[in-house]
Amino acid sequence: METLLEMRGIRKTFPGVVALDNVNLHVRAGEIHAIVGENGAGKSTLMKVLSGVYPHGSYDGAIVYQGEERRLSGIHDSEQLGIIIIHQELALVPLLSIAENIFLGNETAQFGVIDWMAAHKQTRELLQKVGLKESPTTRITDLGVGKQQLVEIAKALSKRVQLLILDEPTASLNENDSQALLDLLIELREHGITCILISHKLNEISRVADSITILRDGSTVETLDCRTKAVSEDRVIRGMVGREMADRYPKREPNIGDTAFEIRGWSAYHPLHSDRPFIRKVNLAVRRGEIVGIAGLMGAGRTELAMSVFGHSWGRRISGQVLLNGREIDVSTVEKAVSHGLAYVTEDRKGNGLVLNEDIQFNMSLANLRAVSSAAVIDNGREYAVAQGYREKLRIRCSGIAQKTVNLSGGNQQKVVIGKWLFTNPEVLILDEPTRGIDVGAKYEIYTLIAQLAAEGKCVIVISSEMPELLGITDRIYVMNEGAFVAEMPTAEASQEKIMRAIMKVI
Repeated sequence: METLLEMRGIRKTFPGVVALDNVNLHVRAGEIHAIVGENGAGKSTLMKVLSGVYPHGSYDGAIVYQGEERRLSGIHDSEQLGIIIIHQELALVPLLSIAENIFLGNETAQFGVIDWMAAHKQTRELLQKVGLKESPTTRITDLGVGKQQLVEIAKALSKRVQLLILDEPTASLNENDSQALLDLLIELREHGITCILISHKLNEISRVADSITILRDGSTVETLDCRTKAVSEDRVIRGMVGREMADRYPKREPNIGDTAFEIRGWSAYHPLHSDRPFIRKVNLAVRRGEIVGIAGLMGAGRTELAMSVFGHSWGRRISGQVLLNGREIDVSTVEKAVSHGLAYVTEDRKGNGLVLNEDIQFNMSLANLRAVSSAAVIDNGREYAVAQGYREKLRIRCSGIAQKTVNLSGGNQQKVVIGKWLFTNPEVLILDEPTRGIDVGAKYEIYTLIAQLAAEGKCVIVISSEMPELLGITDRIYVMNEGAFVAEMPTAEASQEKIMRAIMKVI
């Protein structure tokens, strides 16, 4: 199999940080080549160098593509060569149609007039290739995340892609959509399209990858050939973290007390369709020192439940009771919910959890400004001390607390969000997909933190789409479907099969 791409001695620095240091990558034509590493290892940075996001001259080293050294000055140059990158945050315009998105900036026009008939015809052909049956006129906002990913791939195919780069493509997908996307990558490989896949989901990589390159601390560790023999997840983890990880989840001895947090008869209607009930008479109880999981398929209502309880952040016509230590509390606004000891770590850390263009110090104190203020004026010294303390406690990898959060890896961004809410000293911490899109080493650190919070007597609720995660860290699991709890079980008696059977009974 001939070589399609070589990246030689790539070095990329940011102020105070060496992101890449002598990285070498060798990709064969017609293969699926996975790149793995802990958060901050340099995976996304390397792909931004390859795709021209970081242009030639902003890094050291060479890119050799199709046998020639390439000096890319921007994304347009890489796309001209058939190198297309699909970022974790999809670059689609929600209110435009599928056809408009696919040909945006690459319109099928004659004499300056768009030929919509040709655009729709080509769109239908592209959608057929990726397995979508939607109309070209369907708006992106009316599609689920899984189908939006397929539209992105169709858009790449419209540009005659030869090397397709996917950065965490399944991070926001449910299991069925993830499997469909991986099947499509295998199909594209059979048609001669080379793929570079960045993912933290090692089971997915094991299924589709022909080669795996491991990065650690901005350098290449090794490349493993999966075609000659199977590569175990433990082998990949050892390369990523530089040590054996005997256990994926920290050991803990639960010390569970009395019931401290309750939700009774909680209902909420859809915010845009006020006649449509979405959360249906949910009852939930959490004891002190207990970690409670909420399982369910995407769209089951887990996030909507959490947000509606946390200051009525989602939904209309909300009813029911929230009790803390046996007394009903008012959670009708976020401020009131926080004042009563509730904290919610959102699943969307970039959209709702952080102010990305601000630094770590700014973000860390956002949820509790009173604690770093005097007479409504922020005390910079106190704020600095708080941010520095949580940086050390949570082991946030950064150049300093003055670093912009947009430049942090996903795992370190997640730690900043968690630190922000820990600074409020909550009684009840709701974590929504707390390890989405982060590596196995960072996951273990967050699991350890969750266990520590439970040991301090906090009530911890974990919403996760990864059932092994719920089975590994919780004490009890609620199963949700169509806005209601359909089962409850001690984790010791739970299994993935038992959870899925509970869901399927009511579908």
